[in-house]
Amino acid sequence: MDSALVLGAGGITGIAWHLGVLTGLRAAGVDLTGADLVVGTSAGSITGALITSGLDLLDARRIEARLGDAGPPIAPDWERGTAAFAALTDESMDPATIRRTVGRLALEADVVGEREYVASLTRRLPRHEWPDRPLVIAAVEAATGDPIAWDRSSGVPLDLAVAASCAVPAIFPPVTVDGRRYMDGGVRSGTNADLAAECARIVVLAPLAPVRVHGAPAAEIEALRRRSKVALIAPDEDTLAALGPNVFDMGRWEAAIEAGDAQGSRLAAEVAAVWHS
Repeated sequence: MDSALVLGAGGITGIAWHLGVLTGLRAAGVDLTGADLVVGTSAGSITGALITSGLDLLDARRIEARLGDAGPPIAPDWERGTAAFAALTDESMDPATIRRTVGRLALEADVVGEREYVASLTRRLPRHEWPDRPLVIAAVEAATGDPIAWDRSSGVPLDLAVAASCAVPAIFPPVTVDGRRYMDGGVRSGTNADLAAECARIVVLAPLAPVRVHGAPAAEIEALRRRSKVALIAPDEDTLAALGPNVFDMGRWEAAIEAGDAQGSRLAAEVAAVWHS
């Protein structure tokens, strides 16, 4: 595979921004939706499932907006959520220990029921079958902290893979797949861009890059650039203002799309230098 589109974690506003950026780039002559490989993490797993389903970007934007309050119920366990965030930013722990610590907190958290969460979130998907095109979805096993990357050959239903990848610790419950429970792929990396390492041209959309320690790990991007051409797109100052501080704020859906659209247009030449090389 030659080209890859990597879609990072970022909540509801992150999905909107993804779709806006992709629309702005396409209008400027840079269509990333035809990538040979799409890698999705958390919010990016939803965006990836939408665009690889054959749905046009404009239709994808309308579907997400139409759902509005029918989005996943949110009833955070603030105590364990605070502890999970502290672990994620604790530089004294190695990554595997961090993932296990966060996983334990995710499994213990008092949040919405798993069945209710999965049903609500996966209503966003136009289809629950894996696309024919290569799509990889990242998650982390909660009990062991082991990362997992699912694709069509994994035998895991697409809706469960997406729900697991989006299961933010202490906000949503880990999702059961084949008897094991999995949490948000962003616990490992906000982008998991290394899953696209075999591709020569890579564009990474990272909604959390400016604001979260694992939003777009610098070492991950640097390693990719040793052998591939890489464009990293992160929200700029104007876009951050449009996204707001709460990534689950559904009221900012249109503003996030518009900001992403404008940013995609501004960055078209820079992205084209990678994508059309």
